Amino acid sequence: MALTSRLLFAAPFVALGALWLGAPAHSDEEARLAPPPALDEAAGHGASEVAVLAGGCFWGVQGVFEHVKGVTSAVSGYAGGAAATAHYELTGRGDTGHAESVRVTFNPSEISYGRILQIYFSVAHDPTELNRQGPDTGTQYRSAIFPLSDEQATIAKAYIAQLDAAHVFAAPIVTTIEPGRTFYPAEDYHQDFLVRNPDYPYIVYNDLPKIEALWRLLPGAYRAAPVLARAGRS
Repeated sequence: MALTSRLLFAAPFVALGALWLGAPAHSDEEARLAPPPALDEAAGHGASEVAVLAGGCFWGVQGVFEHVKGVTSAVSGYAGGAAATAHYELTGRGDTGHAESVRVTFNPSEISYGRILQIYFSVAHDPTELNRQGPDTGTQYRSAIFPLSDEQATIAKAYIAQLDAAHVFAAPIVTTIEPGRTFYPAEDYHQDFLVRNPDYPYIVYNDLPKIEALWRLLPGAYRAAPVLARAGRS
């Protein structure tokens, strides 16, 4: 969905944005808590680690992980295509191979890669929707994991199999695992979009419920003050 369309979406809900000033707004929208992964990396593995995830519009996915304890940075961007097409308007055509993605940098002594995936599958998006999320359609909104190591790929594959076998979701998971792809940061105006624009109708209707679900379903992982990608920048 183009930027203008996103900002005009769900106009009747704009007043709800004021609730963001306090605790996350209550939502009746269903969120499903996925069990922790049976296979995960060893605790305290390395000084810093990066996960790259796609799950629809990057505003909401970034917003979720900015509120996760142990995350030191969450940056919106593009993954899956070439550097020349890693731009918002080009990616929006749906023919570049890119997906709107988020690069999540985290401290593995505080949170594991598997725990990042648990949050991703539980509250950041719906992993059963093929090439769409909510009102947004196209391959640029696909559910995808871009592993940066063989270990990440193995954990992601095993976790998807675990969730499907347990029938955690009513439909099969369609999340793809796409190794060997480069992440390109998005334009500056997309960074921290949820935090900076909590009263935009698209954010109110589609994305604030994800933050509420994180707070409600995974309270031990939630932090009230988000870590900002644009911190210290004008």
